[in-house]
Amino acid sequence: MEESKNATLENKKACSKCGAELLFKPGTTSIHCNYCGNEEQIRFNENDFKELDLKPYLEEMGNLSHSEEVLMLSCNSCGANQHIQDNYKSLHCVYCTMPLIRDDATLEDWILPGAIVPFQLDVKKSHQLFSNWVKSLWFAPNKLKKAALDLENTQGVYLPYWTFDAQLYANYTGQRGDYYYVNVSYTTTENGKSVRKTRQERRTRWSNASGDVKGFVDDTLIKASFQKQNTIPQKVSNWNLTALKPFDSSFLAGFVTEKYTIPLKDGYFSATQEAEEIARTWARRDIGGDTQRISSINMSLSEETFKHILLPIYISSYKYNDKVYQFFINGQTGKFTGTRPYSYWKIIFLVVFILIVVALIAMVSN
Repeated sequence: MEESKNATLENKKACSKCGAELLFKPGTTSIHCNYCGNEEQIRFNENDFKELDLKPYLEEMGNLSHSEEVLMLSCNSCGANQHIQDNYKSLHCVYCTMPLIRDDATLEDWILPGAIVPFQLDVKKSHQLFSNWVKSLWFAPNKLKKAALDLENTQGVYLPYWTFDAQLYANYTGQRGDYYYVNVSYTTTENGKSVRKTRQERRTRWSNASGDVKGFVDDTLIKASFQKQNTIPQKVSNWNLTALKPFDSSFLAGFVTEKYTIPLKDGYFSATQEAEEIARTWARRDIGGDTQRISSINMSLSEETFKHILLPIYISSYKYNDKVYQFFINGQTGKFTGTRPYSYWKIIFLVVFILIVVALIAMVSN
């Protein structure tokens, strides 16, 4: 399976008209030149996804097909591994804002991405969302408001994920529970008198059940990167995977690409745990009734394949009083969330102002 490695991510695309570097244009399938306006289409086959057989990669993570060397910069502060192309002006970590030293870059092996969800929002649109959010905040420090004016504080990042496909088969034993209701007498006090009443109480009738379930588990999504201090919030972590495109390095032009730091075997372990939960869900559905108990379940997976995919997000990281705050925007859907600092001086001044107004009103009233 050994092949010569490709340097796909290091191949810059030059404009055919002026020679400047072409950058990916979010929301399109083209790369464009910021200098002369020239655009070129990214040519790919919509159905050309690289689903790789899982077993060989778990057994041998050496010089396999669909692997390559890529130049990576590692952040000593938060641990993120980032590929930053030469055209990217900022050499600061997108997560914690610490400086990255280009001389420290190293060539590392990685499994070539098989698919990508390209950015749909451009950096100006995402920065506008960040700026509007900052303007809506009460008691925001002036430093944060200044950060919202700097376009370079908003950076587009492709995040690495694993996806796993498999045929799932499981046999199970358990119990089916069917609800029924009985009338139960009870005593209560009304108007100082003891009275007898009846009410309905729910009971469950249990019966043994067993069987087997099978089906195709498609695109189990597993996060493939880990940072010491940062996680992408769940609110912005929902991408539409039906929009995946076959990987082409042109989609990366102008953006930071984070390398996976969770190995394939660890991602596979997490995917197997999710597959077990899927098997239990299918078993409960197969048992039927109103409620179910699973006593045992034996699961097997076959025809297992995987992809390394890249998903888009914008990050605005800024420091205030030596603490890092972050704002995240899903680069496909536009959903956003963030953390913010408070200016305690502004809060104190407001409290003092209110106290002064209250005191003046009291004086006038007297």
